[in-house]
Amino acid sequence: MRSVWRTDIGRARNSNQDSLLLLAGPYPLYAIADGMGGHLGGDIASAMAVNSLKDSVKGIKPSQEEIRRCFSSISRDIFQRQMQDKALAGMGTTLTMLWEDEREVFLGHVGDSRAYLLRAGELSQLSLDHSLVTELLRSGAIDAAAAESYPYRNVITRAVGAEEEIVCDTAVFDKLPGDRFLLCSDGLSEYIKAKPLAALLGQEDMEHIADTLLFTALDLGGRDNITFIIMEVEA
Repeated sequence: MRSVWRTDIGRARNSNQDSLLLLAGPYPLYAIADGMGGHLGGDIASAMAVNSLKDSVKGIKPSQEEIRRCFSSISRDIFQRQMQDKALAGMGTTLTMLWEDEREVFLGHVGDSRAYLLRAGELSQLSLDHSLVTELLRSGAIDAAAAESYPYRNVITRAVGAEEEIVCDTAVFDKLPGDRFLLCSDGLSEYIKAKPLAALLGQEDMEHIADTLLFTALDLGGRDNITFIIMEVEA
């Protein structure tokens, strides 16, 4: 897949705690990590996640089993790092990845960074947010309208490194010529909802799409770091 990416500190943060990975080779891999934790914790956790992921997949064919292995190893490493350095206590990170072989794309996911697919003009969210507001929506405790303004909508219920053991979501999707995938941190998805996102992703020039997504998220508030990767399956 060809790809473009952007990352920005946003308008309110003092540092960028997002990290991203684009790994070429016979089995290309794309990943977004959005760190959390005081001081330098978020920066370190997200950087550890993508760097460890890069090392973990070398020479390996994509599979759901390998994704689970990678996530477990990364979570243990981050958890042990914070146990060794109390200044990093409480750090963790989201991690959402797409890993492709000749015919399919494999998803691995923890947290509230997102994976989307635009196919024939229809946008689908491939990942499920591990967040408090999503759990409340699924249980029927709040409705979609209330979720938009819910005061704890950014609280996540699962993070890599927050505990020594982690359960990650995995899935496999086919890929068709013209498909466009998007990985993004919540600094983008918080501001650009499904309908305008589908319209933007459907435009022709991927560099223009990336610039427009970034500038739109900044113009609408930019209160968080903004990071995303757009990928297109070539004919």
